[in-house]
Amino acid sequence: MTVGPPPRTAGGGGRNEGAATEKILRVLEAVVAPGGPHRLADVTLRAGVPKSTAHRLVTLLTAENYLVSANGRYGVGPQLRAVAAQVMGDAKDDVGGLLRDLQDAVGGHTVHLALRSGDHAVYVNKVDGDKPYQMASRVGMRLPLHCTAIGKAILSTLAVDDVDAIVGRSGMPRRTPATITDRDALTLELRTIRSRGYAVDDEENESMIRCIAVPVTGSGGRLLGAISVSTVTVMVPREELDTFAAALTSAATGIAQVLR
Repeated sequence: MTVGPPPRTAGGGGRNEGAATEKILRVLEAVVAPGGPHRLADVTLRAGVPKSTAHRLVTLLTAENYLVSANGRYGVGPQLRAVAAQVMGDAKDDVGGLLRDLQDAVGGHTVHLALRSGDHAVYVNKVDGDKPYQMASRVGMRLPLHCTAIGKAILSTLAVDDVDAIVGRSGMPRRTPATITDRDALTLELRTIRSRGYAVDDEENESMIRCIAVPVTGSGGRLLGAISVSTVTVMVPREELDTFAAALTSAATGIAQVLR
């Protein structure tokens, strides 16, 4: 008599799939826990899964941009941040509503919310302007920190050593003739941003594009990201851009309360 494999138990596949899903969720919860980015050993311990399983799952999630990996540590990736932003919904008092209010307050220009993701920022929400032009930005797009208003607003909240580490890893590549590519010049720029409370990108990342941004900080001064207003130089003079700062600061306060 030929002996074959034991019969499959009804629903066994479902149990296996459920166990796999639970492990992914536990790993995600471990990565987003306070104090990140986290080492693999810490993720393994917090998630309660074997190290080999944790490594396989964080590798998969990193490949899909749900996590980011740097220096052996894992943090929240742009795709996960984008999903989280979408979950916030469309209620008047949510992030989307606050950004639409901001757009109204600045005359219908394009507004963005971006969150820090490692050595970059990632757009997680965008409200297109009502102007005859459209910005090329999109949700999920990464942007450099040294030459964008959002990026410089984020850098202005960080310690000098943290800024040095980011610049050391990412460099300060020139995007336009106006890009700041000197570390000392960036130091002076960040000092100015801290003093006046907002950052300006005056054609430093893209020619003909002028932006203003303020950081969004949560409880205890914890950095969350930044919001910006984007304009084209032929329509908005540099002096007019400065007048958007108060509306941006007010919106940042409301968004911080939602994201806290």
